[in-house]
Amino acid sequence: MVLRLADDRVLQFNSDSSMQKCPDPKKKILSLRAAVAWREKMKKKGLKLAFTNGCFDILHRGHVEYLVKARNHADALVVALNSDKSVKTLKDPSRPIIKEADRAYTLAAMSCVDAVVVFTQRRCTKIIKALQPDVYVKGGDYNIANMDKDEKNALLGCGAKISFVKFIKGLSSTSIIEKLRGRYARPKMQDNK
Repeated sequence: MVLRLADDRVLQFNSDSSMQKCPDPKKKILSLRAAVAWREKMKKKGLKLAFTNGCFDILHRGHVEYLVKARNHADALVVALNSDKSVKTLKDPSRPIIKEADRAYTLAAMSCVDAVVVFTQRRCTKIIKALQPDVYVKGGDYNIANMDKDEKNALLGCGAKISFVKFIKGLSSTSIIEKLRGRYARPKMQDNK
């Protein structure tokens, strides 16, 4: 049986099964070495790679829209994900809220994400140099002037096109965390002296 979905994907069902199984997201979480091998196979097939990076601490609609748009820039999308240690350095010691294994799994479960690589450094320059993406996509809160200099130089060095997608106002992990802290903060206890 063949079924055409709203997004023009075609699903084929085996006669012995009425359901198509979801792929295991863990198989899309790659070491840098495995990602480089995957990238080399893509190059041999003439496929383009889009690359993005971030903390993705509390996944929300803004992230999802940006990742879908990033994926539409190429044949595949790899997400370089900041490790827990890296997030603490970039954001604050109370972050991340969601641990890296769970963040990686959630991203990998998305159909628009083809691979996830976790990195422990503050910046993903090493991964950019190793994977040499064709396109780098970042959310609209970034621009060419405020990008990390080393990451930008690595991208320019491999000839990647740099693209920014519009930021959805009011949607960020930080704003969600602040809203939750305000809404669910415990009142301070009075000292009864």
